[in-house]
Amino acid sequence: MLTVRSLSLLVVLGALSAVEAAPQNRGNRGGNRGGRNRNGGQGNNRQGGGQQQATTAFQQAQQIPQGVSTATDGSTILDTTATVNGLPLRFKVSAPADQFTADSGVDGATQDAGAAGDLGLNVLLHGDGGQSFFDFPNQAVQGGLAGVAVLAPDPNLFWGGGQGLDRTDGVAHAQAVADLVADVMPQVLAFNSSRVSFTGVSGGSLLLSGFLMPAHMAQFASAGQESQVLLNCGGLEPQVQVSADNAAALAATRVHFQSTQQELSLLQPAIPAAVAAYEQIAADQGLDAAAIGALQTVDNSPDGGHCEFDEADFVSGVQLMADSFSAILQGGDGNLAGTNVNVLNPVVGNEDLSFSGAS
Repeated sequence: MLTVRSLSLLVVLGALSAVEAAPQNRGNRGGNRGGRNRNGGQGNNRQGGGQQQATTAFQQAQQIPQGVSTATDGSTILDTTATVNGLPLRFKVSAPADQFTADSGVDGATQDAGAAGDLGLNVLLHGDGGQSFFDFPNQAVQGGLAGVAVLAPDPNLFWGGGQGLDRTDGVAHAQAVADLVADVMPQVLAFNSSRVSFTGVSGGSLLLSGFLMPAHMAQFASAGQESQVLLNCGGLEPQVQVSADNAAALAATRVHFQSTQQELSLLQPAIPAAVAAYEQIAADQGLDAAAIGALQTVDNSPDGGHCEFDEADFVSGVQLMADSFSAILQGGDGNLAGTNVNVLNPVVGNEDLSFSGAS
């Protein structure tokens, strides 16, 4: 059985840790990765003889073994890759072993491909560089949802490709994620396809709000289905046309926007614009202010930098939000896990977020 504690994994993760999880502009990604580094590594991949050979973040990620390991709650994690619409989508799924399909390669798997299960899914899209894919903060089963994380099929591990807020491959990447859930996941796991939710982190939130939600939400939140979306430290107005069926689904989707007081300057106007845009979609579907406020909430009270929701660190901040998913989005008390910080502010009247600084 492969283990996330293998030496080769730690070495490659050290190289990958140089990639900033915040939305980035593309620069010289072959050698040193400039700019602030939350994890303290260097972005070079040294080959034999002391020579430096340029590799992409995606290529570095391929050096990390896939396979089967154990989750923090004792569930089984399967790390594998499928080709979807010509794109290589590496993904992790964490669930009890007996919920995997017999062909998945998981010991103790008992399910037939396409079988229905009780657990839904919480699909996480990481920030630029892939940190949260490897950390897999949503790996524990929570609120009846099995954890899934998907790695961006992009040389720099940017969801939607492009740079900054301009996600030039957003349409293709959103389609691939939607098709992964529809076509690949049933071959791996027995799950309830009427309960598929999403978590975005930074650049992953840009893909979700800018492309997947406006173009594909009808797949996940139509009549008889339920879906929740947690948009952490990122947000875009819809970048594609919102069809009537997707607008109707969005008016039934529970959404929470979470930022911090010292959010990136790039995102400080983008997140409120996304909040206002999704509020307007719900209003256009006939929801009144009270209904919209119950459906869509927003907060940026933590006094931290980008994704530092615990006011301390990117990684631990993202983990805090993952641990708080059910409390925020599934009818809980709205408090961040282990705190008295309540984040359930209705979007109505709170669209214009104020920030104390920038990270």
